[in-house]
Amino acid sequence: MNRAGNWTDLPKVDLHRHLEGSIRSGTLREIARENRLEFPVEDSERFLAHVQMTAADRGVDDFLAKFAALRHFFLSAEVVERITREAVEDAARDGIRYLELRFNPVALSARNEISAAEAAERVRRACAEAAARHDIDARLIVSINRAEPERAEEMFEIALAGVGDGITGLDLSGDEIHAPIAPFVDLIQRARDAGLGISIHAGEWAGAENVRFAIEVLGATRIGHGIRIVDDPSIIELARGRGTLLEVCITSNRLTRAIPDGAEHPVRDLVRVHGLNCTLCTDDPAILDVTLSDEFDIAHRDLGLTPKELGEMTLAGARRAFLDEESRRRLVDRLERETAIG
Repeated sequence: MNRAGNWTDLPKVDLHRHLEGSIRSGTLREIARENRLEFPVEDSERFLAHVQMTAADRGVDDFLAKFAALRHFFLSAEVVERITREAVEDAARDGIRYLELRFNPVALSARNEISAAEAAERVRRACAEAAARHDIDARLIVSINRAEPERAEEMFEIALAGVGDGITGLDLSGDEIHAPIAPFVDLIQRARDAGLGISIHAGEWAGAENVRFAIEVLGATRIGHGIRIVDDPSIIELARGRGTLLEVCITSNRLTRAIPDGAEHPVRDLVRVHGLNCTLCTDDPAILDVTLSDEFDIAHRDLGLTPKELGEMTLAGARRAFLDEESRRRLVDRLERETAIG
């Protein structure tokens, strides 16, 4: 995709970006070649079909299959560090001033010699080094996969150990339709009480009631996607009253069929009609072949959101970043100064 126009120069924040979905295709091909992985490296179209959404893909199952394929590439600590550095660099190049990069230590350690805790340390270290090099404030969120409840406690401990050292939140992701949330309730409540920011994937592929549960029971201050909230006015009112932020990913919702083919994305109404806090995010820029600048362009050209509205959505994200109060204030001040929106 190449629609970014001048949006690259606009200072932005991305609060919902998965490391595993942010890997350059060239890097993946190099890893495949060097390790003789059974992927069609020399056929670009066939290779990308394994790791990127294509016209032939039809929704959530195809989307989640990309993550399963990507686990074959995480073959060493050096690979983990490299993909982290490159993800931070790519975000900075796209004009992102503040990034929260979520990652799954289980996925990153499943096929190599390091533990999940060591994978998290490698990500933390590489993220800090790349952020310093590229003038971007980058923090980390540990992401628990709903399909792996047996590793959830381990992920919680990893997140807790990194508080104050780059890790700032906990996320629950994965198959919202088939994987129950009940096994994670106590753990997420403990994470919230321990001071971790809580972002829950909800209301993406399943109903608005999942958003209510995430807010009322899990104490989430941010919802990953959350677009199904439009189906229930009472939950819209709940989110508005709590000041909950929706991390909106337009291209992801379209390509995974979270919104029906041909339907207009609801983010404009969420902002204008319902007065909800929304911020634009990429979700998985490499899998979806999209940048945050592309998302801004889509929101403006296709959905009619004005530059001022898009700037306000950026500030809405900054105000709910998983930062301490002073760091959050400095981020908001910087964005207001650079965008002349306040």
